[in-house]
Amino acid sequence: MNPILFHTTQWDAVPTTEHRGESGVALWRTLQFGTFRVRLVEYSKNYKADHWCKTGHILFCLEGEMESELSDGRTFRLSAGMSYQVSDNVSLHRSSSREGVKLFIVDGSFLDYQQTRNPWRM
Repeated sequence: MNPILFHTTQWDAVPTTEHRGESGVALWRTLQFGTFRVRLVEYSKNYKADHWCKTGHILFCLEGEMESELSDGRTFRLSAGMSYQVSDNVSLHRSSSREGVKLFIVDGSFLDYQQTRNPWRM
């Protein structure tokens, strides 16, 4: 990955893309730095993802509340001030929110378990 020079972001100025879920909608404001992605994401009321996600994330809940369901049946509720961290391809998960939520999400190839489990591999 190339270095990221000092960068400030006025998130309201970043264009929004809409991603429909099984129900509701997710609004993404995205910055991409090579394979490194930073997003401000808002789930609408009654949002439920339409897929199981295998991508790793570092997710921080800014406002509201959400639930993450894992494919093994476990569920985790996150509220403002909480986070979760997961590597690629290790815990299939999907998100939902009854009342809506605002999230800060970081992901990228650095979360690829196959690439990072042996840091000495060339």
